[in-house]
Amino acid sequence: MLFTELPLCDALFDGLQAMNFKETTPIQEQAIPVILQKKDVIACAQTGTGKTAAFLLPLLNNLQTEPHDGHKINAIIMAPTRELAQQIDQQMEGFSYFTSFSSVAVYGGNDGDAWNVQKQGLMRGADVVIATPGRLLSHINIYKIDFSGVKYFILDEADRMLDMGFYDDIMKIEKHLPKNRQTIMFSATMPPKIQQLAKTILREPEEITIAIARPPETILQSAYICYEPQKIEIVKHLFSDKKPNKVILFSGKKQKVKEIAKTLRMMGLSADAMHSDLEQSERNSVMHEFRNERVDILVATDIVARGIDIDDISLIINFDVPYDVEDYVHRIGRTARAGDSGMAITFVSPEEQYRFSKIEKFLQKDIYKIPVPKELGEAPAFDPTKERSGKDGFRNKKGKPKDKRKERTPRASAEKATTDNRKKHFRKKPKNRPDNNQTGS
Repeated sequence: MLFTELPLCDALFDGLQAMNFKETTPIQEQAIPVILQKKDVIACAQTGTGKTAAFLLPLLNNLQTEPHDGHKINAIIMAPTRELAQQIDQQMEGFSYFTSFSSVAVYGGNDGDAWNVQKQGLMRGADVVIATPGRLLSHINIYKIDFSGVKYFILDEADRMLDMGFYDDIMKIEKHLPKNRQTIMFSATMPPKIQQLAKTILREPEEITIAIARPPETILQSAYICYEPQKIEIVKHLFSDKKPNKVILFSGKKQKVKEIAKTLRMMGLSADAMHSDLEQSERNSVMHEFRNERVDILVATDIVARGIDIDDISLIINFDVPYDVEDYVHRIGRTARAGDSGMAITFVSPEEQYRFSKIEKFLQKDIYKIPVPKELGEAPAFDPTKERSGKDGFRNKKGKPKDKRKERTPRASAEKATTDNRKKHFRKKPKNRPDNNQTGS
């Protein structure tokens, strides 16, 4: 379906054309008409399916075509991380380029000047507020902010926000908003806690489910069945003849990420680490260097798997097998963006074989097993049916991992680095033309 077939206003069509948005994704095709009708919506759609445009476009269209108070906050968009809030703000800037709407991104991890800019936007009544729950609540607790004009309340990656412990914050914020509003909720999964939240804050919502759970066929997936000590040697072997370019290597634990990045640098490879222990300025610097190809390998925890929006990642390496199929899909989904092809390689130790077999079962196919180079020694056989000892973090009878993976739900998240740092200001109208690039989140 073409965007031109949707009942959007001319100003948005101009923005879409400038950003080179032509065809809708399935979530955009299904969600936009429903949101335009002012109905509450609960949509199940994964990162990378185009959900940001699915709620921003009808929101901006309704603000453009209906009466609203230009001196009050009209819409609040909640996001779990700074990075996602910034990416939403960036797309907001592009879509609203030919309109007069204002927006402010409210998130933590920055300096006092940014706090004052956020306060100014909230107190003066930016049309659209894009915020992380904790930071917005911090402002609410200090200042008397007028939310009486809010007509739209949007929650993006709602499951992630609940995983990060933001349920109470969301409910506190919701109590400040008018009851007569349109509420829209996007979630990658639909567990019972999300269904309960939907019953609490939504009114007779339309349900939209996009069954794009499996990775696109444009991702060439493969695996090495190996022993744990062989993993780092395989990385060295992969790049012995060819310089890595835009590679993300995922590991589930931040301490392991630090160790891998250090080891890769000792091997002479250009690598840096991204994890929740870094200060915001450090995360900005790492992402800036990676985007500008001064760092070849980004070693990261799963904080980068969701929401990062770089279209030219050539290779994803899963240094360990994710505990959940969903995490696997999010990780490898960082490559093959915007119609490109990509590669994903997973290292599978004997203790991880059962988890890996569950991923294959979900994908309904066998992932190609690359033989371990002979010079690295004998490799284990692939036998996921072998009885498990319970020491590797597999799920117990209650369905919970036996080890505590704190990194699964970090409050800190990587921040999208920009050279002009344009996300730190409250703008009435952007001066630059929107980027000629369609992103997929």
